[in-house]
Amino acid sequence: MAREVQIGNMAAMTLTRTTDARRDWLAYGALLAVGGALYVICREFPADLPFWMPWEFSWPDFLATALALGWFFRGLRRLPAAERPSHWRNAAFVAGVLADYVVLQTHVDYYAQHMFFVHRWAHFVLHHTGAFLIALGMSGPVVYAGMPDFLKPLVDSRPVKGAMDVMQHPAVAPVLFVCLLYFWLYPEIHTHVMLDRNLYDVMNWTMALNGVLFWSLILDSRPKPPARLSSLMRALLIIAIELPQMILGAILSLSNVDLYPVYNICGRVLDMTALNDQHYGGLIIWLPGTMMSFAAMIVVLVVLRLNEEKAEMERSHAGG
Repeated sequence: MAREVQIGNMAAMTLTRTTDARRDWLAYGALLAVGGALYVICREFPADLPFWMPWEFSWPDFLATALALGWFFRGLRRLPAAERPSHWRNAAFVAGVLADYVVLQTHVDYYAQHMFFVHRWAHFVLHHTGAFLIALGMSGPVVYAGMPDFLKPLVDSRPVKGAMDVMQHPAVAPVLFVCLLYFWLYPEIHTHVMLDRNLYDVMNWTMALNGVLFWSLILDSRPKPPARLSSLMRALLIIAIELPQMILGAILSLSNVDLYPVYNICGRVLDMTALNDQHYGGLIIWLPGTMMSFAAMIVVLVVLRLNEEKAEMERSHAGG
């Protein structure tokens, strides 16, 4: 009798896995169908689409957004309630992913290609706001739980983990964060990037991914260990990235020379002089970038206090 029950349970589990796999493949098929429809519509009727539709449809941007959100919600269903992030963290993650999608796959991208200050707002979202919210969500384990099983060995592989260790090393992370910002805004490089769609996509992806990696390092709510950095080191890294951003923003916002004539070539779509466009872009780097560093510092201090209170409670319980 017990053997029959065991066989019945195994059969039920197999049927459940088969049903789940079939549902997953249907979902992926629907995702590709939606992406294909958007690709055709954007290619055939680019001038007739509303503002919220893609200006230039990108399969990588579309798939990255859809799969990240799909695996996130799938992971939430799979994880026990005790292992799920809080509701506000879930909301932060979703908001961050959607914010990145808005600047990459709506007509915001069109304006970013024709106005320097809009381009700086878009990169502020990719490198700061959107990445900050994604990191604040701390939803990596949730997305991992929702991923297909065949992809998990790739995520756990030594090359991937080694690359992550290098990019999130405390001596590398702030340098990479600041240098990417400077690199893509070097006038000659920026000119080539804005005239080459492939380089433009590489620029956007590197800024978004680097932002997520850096802010995930800073906003990790766990104490060290298991977190990579102590609260003091996180605060030092925030200070390390703040001054170079302020300097770059001041240079651009106070300069009397048009450093980015490529926007004259592309054609500005708003009635604004080249210098005003550049000055507003510099202010976006200078002021909101500084405010984001302040926000990160506040989060670090709050996390430090909460971890100290938690450790004190644990010591009290152990002593009692």
